[in-house]
Amino acid sequence: MFMGEYHHSIDDKGRLIIPSKFRNDVGEKFVLTRGIEHCLYLYPFDVWEQITNKLESLPFTKKDTREFTRFFLSGATVTEFDSQGRVNITSPQISYANINKECVIVGVGNKLEIWAVENWNSFISTAYENMSDIAENLIDESVKI
Repeated sequence: MFMGEYHHSIDDKGRLIIPSKFRNDVGEKFVLTRGIEHCLYLYPFDVWEQITNKLESLPFTKKDTREFTRFFLSGATVTEFDSQGRVNITSPQISYANINKECVIVGVGNKLEIWAVENWNSFISTAYENMSDIAENLIDESVKI
């Protein structure tokens, strides 16, 4: 399970160092794609295969299936780390996530998320204000946090 928050910078060639804590769990081959909230998702390849299998099982006759699949898969690239633990981020991915220089890499369960620092700070600020309501709606009272 991925968790934690790390701040790094993307270089001029679109390369980003993924924290060593995550690299072993990500594996040699992984997928980087557009996330839902203008961030990027980085999936270990086995998790990616589960997601694409699920997408393939959805009825293509439904417009939402076609639109989501098109959005999600068209932004995806299969990649691997270079010798220094960096991942290459494509220019369309950089543009989509509004990444200029500073990034936040967040472990979120079965994936990593890569955010532009400004987008992350905005998300955290908004989520912080609503966290009490979110927790009340999502978490069963029997769960101790």
